[in-house]
Amino acid sequence: MQMRRLCFSHWVKLAAAGLCVFSVVAAHAQTYPYKPLRIVVPFGAGGVADLTARTVAQKMSEGLGQSVVIDNRPGAGGIVAAEMVAKSEPDGYTLLLMSNANAVSAGLFKALPFDPVKDFTPVSLMGTFDLAIVTSADSRFQSLPELLAWAKANPGKLNIGSINIGSTQHLTAELFKSVAGLDAQVVPFNGTPAVMTALRGNQIDVAVEVLSPVLPQIKGGALRALAVTGPKRNMALPQVPTAKESGLPQLLSTSWNGLGVPVKTPQTVVDRLNKEVNAALQNPAVRQKLLDLNVEPHPSTVPQAHEWLETEIKRWGDVIQRASIQKQ
Repeated sequence: MQMRRLCFSHWVKLAAAGLCVFSVVAAHAQTYPYKPLRIVVPFGAGGVADLTARTVAQKMSEGLGQSVVIDNRPGAGGIVAAEMVAKSEPDGYTLLLMSNANAVSAGLFKALPFDPVKDFTPVSLMGTFDLAIVTSADSRFQSLPELLAWAKANPGKLNIGSINIGSTQHLTAELFKSVAGLDAQVVPFNGTPAVMTALRGNQIDVAVEVLSPVLPQIKGGALRALAVTGPKRNMALPQVPTAKESGLPQLLSTSWNGLGVPVKTPQTVVDRLNKEVNAALQNPAVRQKLLDLNVEPHPSTVPQAHEWLETEIKRWGDVIQRASIQKQ
């Protein structure tokens, strides 16, 4: 009898402890978020990614009832920032601004300190933004078909500029060369200013660049846009055709930003974050701010964001393989 009472007493203590843990977890789930959130941005302040994150974060904070802080961690192709988030507590308080860089890194590096798919749960897309094929204002090329005709008549002479190897711009230039069947050189530079200097100095014939940073020069007449690489014409340059309209339907490339969290983050938290991101993106003031940055708002469900990331990893992995780009 004494042994039975002891066993029963032990069982009661275990049940009480389990109930206490359950209560704490339940309370945490009910009160999320109870402290500020942080979005780790793998780019410097003032760029398109940073400004997109800040615009969305400001509106998210209203819905969440907590501040959402931007933590800029540029460098190393976004690997440092991604590793930091992958190894953080999966509690919904540390998010990663995801982008093409996350998709590209899977095919570009021999080894990573994280798995771009298995270690993250994509919360939602936020926006997409176009790239453009541009040339100097005094260039011989007035259109993309004209450039293609000249390049095929002069094999080996066309130089296509982009920023550093492995960037979306560089891989889009390689995709351009591949789908057009061009015998041409893709010349990487250390940053957009260097590309623009080379273009104006006639060191390169054309360049592939994100549209936003070169849009003022296009509108000011210093550069000429031959085509955009998105699925439709850009509303900032409605007179500029898409690559598809210019005879290259396979040249489809857009840059993008989204949000992700460590993979073991509770689904209830992921769903709450998705709800707030989408609410922010559907807000008219937020939409207009993003459009002013030449970013097309792109809300999504969690499964859609996951599918997008996997599709992008495969697509850019194929481009890297076709271009024979050595893994770093």
